[in-house]
Amino acid sequence: MYLYRAVDSNGNILEFLLRPTRDAESAKCFFVKALASTARSASQACPISEQMAPPTTPTDTTIITPIPRVINVDKNAAYPKAIAELKATGMLAQHVELRQVKYLNNLIEQDHRFLKRLTKPGMGFFSFETAWRTIQGFEVMNMLRKGQVQGVNKGDVQRQATLVARLFGIVA
Repeated sequence: MYLYRAVDSNGNILEFLLRPTRDAESAKCFFVKALASTARSASQACPISEQMAPPTTPTDTTIITPIPRVINVDKNAAYPKAIAELKATGMLAQHVELRQVKYLNNLIEQDHRFLKRLTKPGMGFFSFETAWRTIQGFEVMNMLRKGQVQGVNKGDVQRQATLVARLFGIVA
């Protein structure tokens, strides 16, 4: 199993995807999902006129995707192939730079360490479904802790607790 994660330059989690394999098809699936989720995101760094471009895929031309300037990844051979396929289909702009430099990936690795700390004592997962559900919970709670939820600021433990209690129907 491999966990793909997209983190922006501010350390915010954009998207994550757990896949049974780490290959070009999985990488492409993750990039498509990450681009689609950032298109729905309200916080973007550049003006709307600069960030949006419609894809030219034959299946759906109504999706609008933000255009990243640079994508930093580790040195896995699947990433260049997946990015090339996305550029060929028009889902990713030709000017987007793919950087496979080890130290540039540190932001993702630093953000990922909390998850490793939580999952390592469990000695792994017995099924893909269990892994997916557990990691989803960890990622959502991390996004809440980092202040990525509307109406709940970073470090506001009272609002975090109130939100979690309301979501799970807990009476305080």
